[in-house]
Amino acid sequence: MNTDSPFADREVIVALDFADRRAAEELVERLGDACGSYKIGLELLTAAGPGLARDLAERGHEVFLDLKLFEIPNSVAGAVRAAGALGASMVTVHSMGGTGIMAAAVEAAREFPRLRVLALTVVTSMTAGDLADVGIEADAEGQVLRLARLAVGAGCDGVIASPREAGPLRRMLGPDRLIVTPGVTLGPDGSTGGAAGGAADGSASGAAGGHARAGTPQAAFAAGASHVVVGRSIARAADPVAALRRARAAC
Repeated sequence: MNTDSPFADREVIVALDFADRRAAEELVERLGDACGSYKIGLELLTAAGPGLARDLAERGHEVFLDLKLFEIPNSVAGAVRAAGALGASMVTVHSMGGTGIMAAAVEAAREFPRLRVLALTVVTSMTAGDLADVGIEADAEGQVLRLARLAVGAGCDGVIASPREAGPLRRMLGPDRLIVTPGVTLGPDGSTGGAAGGAADGSASGAAGGHARAGTPQAAFAAGASHVVVGRSIARAADPVAALRRARAAC
């Protein structure tokens, strides 16, 4: 496991969930020096290519490449090395792929001391019913904890899970592992509060964006998250900088 994380303090990562580079660049420009950490997912990477990730890293930003790698170990290792060469600080691998692909990712990341390998546990859009459909009898929390144990055994630096699992994960993983929580939204009035955060149907403040297990920044950090990923609540705000500051107030 890598040490001396560039994300030593609790941090808000802004998700660049856009279909083209121009829209992403516009948000980055609006946020300016207020934001230092961005997430690039599959949509933007496919639409715009790797150039934006490289450019953001060269400008001094932390770049979270949310690739959700799930392939044979050699392919996963190659993708992790490519992420490291771009200057990424975080990259995700699917824990459902098992110890082999996670260990391959961790080994490949050793070439890049700042690159952290995070294991995606259960996608935040999934419910117990979705898990049952694919033959998993455990509920979301049980499956998250089970996969997190595998991730730790494989040497991953942390895990991805919803805000609702942050507490059980922190109790299990201890203080050092990263717990990164997507599915985080601000309240309808821009608030960060709420102990539970989000409705069971994923309608957290009406802006959960398809996340079935959503939450607020305050709830996620209070439960033990090291990082929260916020997308629409910042990207679609009339004043994205003010929205980011409200999210950070929960740190």
